[in-house]
Amino acid sequence: MAKITGINQVTKNPFVNLYELDRESKTGQRGTYYVASRAKDQEGLKLKTRKNTPDGVIIYSLYGEEQDRVVLVRQYRYSIDGYIYEFPAGLVEEGEDFRSAGIREMKEETGLDFLPLPVNPAYEKPAFTTIGLTDESCATVFGTASGKVSGEFMEDSEEIEVVLADREEVKRILKEENVAIMCAYMLMHFLHDEKPFDFLKEI
Repeated sequence: MAKITGINQVTKNPFVNLYELDRESKTGQRGTYYVASRAKDQEGLKLKTRKNTPDGVIIYSLYGEEQDRVVLVRQYRYSIDGYIYEFPAGLVEEGEDFRSAGIREMKEETGLDFLPLPVNPAYEKPAFTTIGLTDESCATVFGTASGKVSGEFMEDSEEIEVVLADREEVKRILKEENVAIMCAYMLMHFLHDEKPFDFLKEI
């Protein structure tokens, strides 16, 4: 089995950091591997804690009495110097549970009120986002949104357009736009499930 022989923190930033790992492969070959992490120091890395606590939350929310629209954000991202369609999302603050973070982030990004659904814990269990690059994991919360779209609570650093997409618009987005992969999979469910949250049936 491969092993890590040393860790060096390359950056010290408030939201994401780069760590250089000295590693040894299963055949004994030595090399370097780089990991981006939300951890503020080495002790917070998941390879140290061995705990999969969610760094962030992703919100899959339906809107309207018929639950026939899905809440999306079209957001500018520096990494691609362009816009991408995503679900509302954000970081879980210290001492905050991810469902509360989902309610807060929905309000901040869209102005909408969010009501989480009770689901089997397996569906909300934190999952790793891009494990080849980062130890970041996010929990997904499912629910419904109501109210009026507003940018009143949005941070200055965010450039977001809120989209309440029906199935025709979702088809267009999947065909023509940049879409985050975690969002794309759920949009496929939205397109094909007769009942909006059918896929959340008990396992």
